[in-house]
Amino acid sequence: MIHLIETTPDLQEFCTCLKQQPFITVDLEFLREKTYYAELCLIQVGTTERAAIIDPLAPNLDLSSFFEILNAPEIVKVFHSGRQDIEILYKLTGKIPAPVFDTQLAAMVCGYGESVGYESLVKSILKIELDKSCRCSNWSLRPLDGKQLKYALADVTHLVHVYAHLKEELAKSKREHWFDAETALLCSPDTYHIDPFEAWHKIKHRSHNAYMLTVLRELAAWRELRAQKKNTPRQSIIKDDCLVNIAAICPHTGEELAQIRNIRKDVASGKLAGEILDVIAACEKITPENYVTPPKEKSLSAGAQALYELLKLLLKIRSQEKGVVAKLIASDDELKALATFKDKNNPVLKDWRLEIFGQDALELRNGNLSICFNPQTRSIALKKTASENEAVKN
Repeated sequence: MIHLIETTPDLQEFCTCLKQQPFITVDLEFLREKTYYAELCLIQVGTTERAAIIDPLAPNLDLSSFFEILNAPEIVKVFHSGRQDIEILYKLTGKIPAPVFDTQLAAMVCGYGESVGYESLVKSILKIELDKSCRCSNWSLRPLDGKQLKYALADVTHLVHVYAHLKEELAKSKREHWFDAETALLCSPDTYHIDPFEAWHKIKHRSHNAYMLTVLRELAAWRELRAQKKNTPRQSIIKDDCLVNIAAICPHTGEELAQIRNIRKDVASGKLAGEILDVIAACEKITPENYVTPPKEKSLSAGAQALYELLKLLLKIRSQEKGVVAKLIASDDELKALATFKDKNNPVLKDWRLEIFGQDALELRNGNLSICFNPQTRSIALKKTASENEAVKN
């Protein structure tokens, strides 16, 4: 029988049991389609002994006893792809759950693939096929039927065994410190702080005009703040492409604004029109030294492009040897930074990444490592090469 918690005494009793556990598995069901902030609808919790579903929408339910568990240092909180769940809990409590173990992150470190899904991981490790027919349920509606509750609970019951398996794999491979370095980023409050004036970076555009991009920055920040205040999706206020068009034309009157391509009539003639024109007027007072710096051309020189291609091949070789996802070791931009000798603050040259890839990348770049084909094994091999000084001596 599924344990559905809808009262404070029932939750307190359950949390008393949780206090005795070394770890708990946690998953949240939420909706975000019509709001800026996620609407929490269900909390599923599992242990090796029992599992339950907490209904945060139940009248007068006090969640404080569960929030205490989330911050109990002696209890590991296990999530799968927990970034959104942690963000929701952080907003509710003002604290990041700690300590945390993310099985998607652990799976990437252990070589299961990039951003591996829960369903795939359960199938790979436990040989169990999950029923995902309730994936698109509206979790805010009540009552929930037995099939929905069973689906929701499966997200934490199987996670108990997935966690145990991956924890053992990490220990055997001695990669705990790799995992810990990635978990630190997941659990940093900075990860969940949204700077409205950085929102424009997520908007696709082709402009290199400093003033146009400055206007786009200010408009995107206005939209972000308004979406937060009204708790509504940013795209429901005004679409990205329309925001770019406004920034490009910089209308000064309502009539000019109404001529913008793809702008909705209710935007052009309503309260939003005045707010948009106010933002544009304020941009005219921004001095040039405070304009956005246009992004530099991303194309590499011929030499840097060749080095970048070699670094990609080296990354592929090392990731396959170590059984870890290549993108977890180095991103495309990080490889390009290496290829153009921009080493400062490059994650590839720090911690475990330096150990398994970064050092070899520097050796390759410095001409002390070569990538060659071994005709005997018919495989790609790495070969240490003599430096120029050693070559002269010989």
